[in-house]
Amino acid sequence: MAMYSYQIPEDKKDMYACSRAEDVEASYKDLTQVCGRIRNKNAAWAISFLEEAASGLVPILYKKYNRHLGHRHELNGSRGRYPVKAALVVLKALKSAIANSTVKGLSEELIVVHASANKRFTYPRLSPKGRRFKQNYEISRVEIVVKEKVETSADVKKARAEKAKKKVTPKTADTTKPAEAVPATKEHDHSHPHEHKHEAEAKPAAEKKPRAKKPSATKSDERKSE
Repeated sequence: MAMYSYQIPEDKKDMYACSRAEDVEASYKDLTQVCGRIRNKNAAWAISFLEEAASGLVPILYKKYNRHLGHRHELNGSRGRYPVKAALVVLKALKSAIANSTVKGLSEELIVVHASANKRFTYPRLSPKGRRFKQNYEISRVEIVVKEKVETSADVKKARAEKAKKKVTPKTADTTKPAEAVPATKEHDHSHPHEHKHEAEAKPAAEKKPRAKKPSATKSDERKSE
């Protein structure tokens, strides 16, 4: 597969810096997913991310070729893998593109505007004897393009809004409040509540139904007693 030019416009080559890795002995499927994670990102952030991925500390999110992959809690349950070899290849190509940008005199703030990988060639391989297991030998290509970060009108407005927020000091709320009158606490009565209920019921009953006086003894009763 011949490739004669980079994926950049011909009339704006001075604004871009490119690098390419040919005949890489790595899986093009892993390389495509690694390139997808740094595309349209800041170059400084991409280097730190690829260094962590190359050391096996950070997994790579796989949006394709993830049929038999496990779910990673670092990716919020999405499928991913730790392609150390592919991360090292992309990291080397990215550093080469940044070095080319310094030669062209570009600023240090760069953005990865293009990062891609594809299959270069496939060499068929067969076991020498016994069962004929097919193990093909594949080589890949990686291409990275970086560009100076140009501030747009939206970026300028956002920066101005952030500065305005920092200048405005929030008003301190008055924490001193007038002391509220504390209601007087009633003395706690340790008597049983049922006792008060019986006393309240007994008082009106005594008022309504006074006790009847006993009848006085008659004369006939006095005589009988004599």
